[in-house]
Amino acid sequence: MTSPLSSPKLYQLVGPDGTRYSSPEKGTLGGYRKERRYGRLDCKAARRALATGRGYEQQRVFFADEATAIAAGYRPCAVCMPEEYKAWKARQ
Repeated sequence: MTSPLSSPKLYQLVGPDGTRYSSPEKGTLGGYRKERRYGRLDCKAARRALATGRGYEQQRVFFADEATAIAAGYRPCAVCMPEEYKAWKARQ
């Protein structure tokens, strides 16, 4: 049971212009700000990077959807989104 004084959980997402905003909805994709790539939340490469404890989590961002990630200037992850990555690479 939630207290009437408690506020709903807010998630920090990145919008199409690259700025962060609070949302009551979780993001559907995660990203790595340093390399400007995005992928699935269960990505093996992201899980490995998080496990190393070398600051990856400080560069982690989240997106509501793929269109927002692309609009913010991120590219698909080659590990968890190989088809999307191939299509992105062909356009470069």
